[in-house]
Amino acid sequence: MKAYAMLGLNETGWVEKQDPVCGPLDALCRPVALAPCTSDVHTVWEGALGERHDLVLGHEGVGEVIEVGDLVEDFVPGDVVIMPAITPDWGSREAQRGYPVHSGGMLGGWKFSNSKDGVFAEKIHINDADANLALLPQEISPETGCMLSDMMPTGFHASEMAKVTFGESVCVIGIGPVGLMCVRGAVLRGASRVIGVGSRPICVEVAREYGATDIVSYKDGPIAEQVLDMTDGDGVDRVLIAGGDVDTFAEAIRMLKPGGAIGNVNYLGSGDSVRIPRLEWGVGMGHKTIHGGLMPGGRLRMERLASLIVHGRVDPSLMITHRFEGFDHVEEAVRLMKDKPQDLIKPVVFIG
Repeated sequence: MKAYAMLGLNETGWVEKQDPVCGPLDALCRPVALAPCTSDVHTVWEGALGERHDLVLGHEGVGEVIEVGDLVEDFVPGDVVIMPAITPDWGSREAQRGYPVHSGGMLGGWKFSNSKDGVFAEKIHINDADANLALLPQEISPETGCMLSDMMPTGFHASEMAKVTFGESVCVIGIGPVGLMCVRGAVLRGASRVIGVGSRPICVEVAREYGATDIVSYKDGPIAEQVLDMTDGDGVDRVLIAGGDVDTFAEAIRMLKPGGAIGNVNYLGSGDSVRIPRLEWGVGMGHKTIHGGLMPGGRLRMERLASLIVHGRVDPSLMITHRFEGFDHVEEAVRLMKDKPQDLIKPVVFIG
């Protein structure tokens, strides 16, 4: 089969690979719509996962089922499905402990373009199909469905980890596609004031549509100082991190109220240590809690998030700024995510 892969550090290209094999609990899909992610950029051009050779990239997509294993009960060839970025092994010990995303070891539920080939291929393997796939509702286009595989569940998870609730103030650091979903997730959970941190005009515009009340730009100085100034020195109840680097946590701690919480869903692609300022952390006793987690996978979560779209609670299609038709355009879409032109939020490739 034809696939778009990481050939080595700083190098990508088209390769021919053997077709995947469908096990008794698995499914094979063909791509219907695909989207690249900044995580692909971290993997290839920052070496975040180390050296990889001929590893098929991609973990966001909608597919059509073309084969199912003998033990698959709920899906048949022809079904159009959401293929989540995270596909845990639901029978694992980690799943029984309540952490399926870490099945088989830390981050083990993240298989696509990590421990196995990703979705930028003519055939895509899905483990534990009954537990990981979800039917795409007819009301949702395949392009929009791509946002359900990673951007939406990841962004919403930040609010879940930080436990955003009614009337709270929230700062979202980074308003790319994941951060934009952080904004909308915080609003849906009841946040009153939502401060977005970003500078690209198109992202600012969509952030306001999703409910951001204020915008801060890192170009105007340290973001913690700006947030403290605009909150009369109080800071915010919750901070959701969807961008930045290992130094971003220091800014988050500085702007966070005692008793507040941070929800981090940013993939730290480089750096050795996360730096936490001692005094602003209450010398270790400020009840400022930091949570970082991989987005939960699973069919039920995909179905629930899809229901939010169907019933008009969120419209992730606002993030799609570039559309391509044809599998060969995957390469162009990946390059767009790497270069991040000013008019880009998210590209999608429709294959049909």
